[in-house]
Amino acid sequence: MPAASPHPSDSRPSDVELRRVAVNGVELNVALQGEGPAVLLLHGFPHTWHLWTRVMGPLAERHRVIAPDMRGAGASTRAADGYDAGTLACDAEALLGALGVGSAAVVGIDAGTPPAFLLAMRRPDLVGRLVVMESLLGGLPGAEEFLAQGAPWWFGFHGVPGLAETVLTGHEAQYVDWFLGTGSLGEGVDPAVRDAFVRAYTGTDALRCAFSYYRALPTSSEQIAESVAGGRLTVPTMAVGAHPVGRALERQLRPVADHLVGHVIEDCGHIIPLHRPEGLLGLLEPFLGNRRPAHR
Repeated sequence: MPAASPHPSDSRPSDVELRRVAVNGVELNVALQGEGPAVLLLHGFPHTWHLWTRVMGPLAERHRVIAPDMRGAGASTRAADGYDAGTLACDAEALLGALGVGSAAVVGIDAGTPPAFLLAMRRPDLVGRLVVMESLLGGLPGAEEFLAQGAPWWFGFHGVPGLAETVLTGHEAQYVDWFLGTGSLGEGVDPAVRDAFVRAYTGTDALRCAFSYYRALPTSSEQIAESVAGGRLTVPTMAVGAHPVGRALERQLRPVADHLVGHVIEDCGHIIPLHRPEGLLGLLEPFLGNRRPAHR
C-alpha cells in the first residue's frame, strides 16, 4: 500500500476526534464531531478537512459531522491512482459503511463536488440530501458562460503529468497562499488553517497527488456523463455558488435534478466555508433539517 502522508492534521478543536479509517484500498484521515444524523463533508484543492473548521462546530450541535482528508490529501494515503470522481465516490461510500452510517447528507465543494454528485446518483438510498458548491460537473450543459474564456489557467498547468510538481516543489507556501487569497477575495484565512494546508501540500509527492485530481478530469467527466445518461438525480439537492462559479453549477444541475434549490452567497470567494461560514450555515442548517424535498 502507498505510504500515508507524514504530516499529521493538527490545529483542531479539542472536541474533534481524528480517526484513521481503511476504505477502498487506502486509509483516510477523518475528523469526527457531534452526534445525530450524519453529514459527510468533502473538500477540494488546496484543502484538507480543516476547510470545514468554521462550520463543523455549529453543524455538530445537531449532526454527526464526518470530514475526511480525501485520498492523497492531508494525512490520508498518498495513493498512486484512484483520483477520478467515481473512485472517490467509492471512497466516500466505503467510509460511511465503515463508520456504520446508513444514511447521510453529503456536502461537496470544488473537487469534492463530482464524487458527492456521483455518490448521490449511484446511492440515493444512502444520500438523504446533497449540497454541492463552487465546482462544475464535467461537460454537462449549463456552464458555457462561465467557460466562455476557457477553463481557469491552473487546470491546464496541473493537468500536464509531472510538470506542476516539478516547478512548484520548494515554493508550495507561495502557491497555496495565492489560492487562499484569491479564494477569499483577498481577505485570507486563519493562520492555523493556512499552515495546515501548506503542510499538507508541501513536497513533490503531495503535489503529485493534488494534481492527479486534475489529470483524472477526463475520466471523471465521462463518469458524470454516463450517470446522467442512465438516470436522474432524485435526492433533494442544493447548489451554492460564490465567486467565481456563481450559478453555473446550478444551471448544469437544473435539467437532471428532480428537487433542486440554488443560491449564490454575495461578496464571497471560492472557499465558502472559510470565507463566509455564517452565510453558508444560514443555508445548510435549514436545508439539512428540512424533511420535505426542496422545490424551486
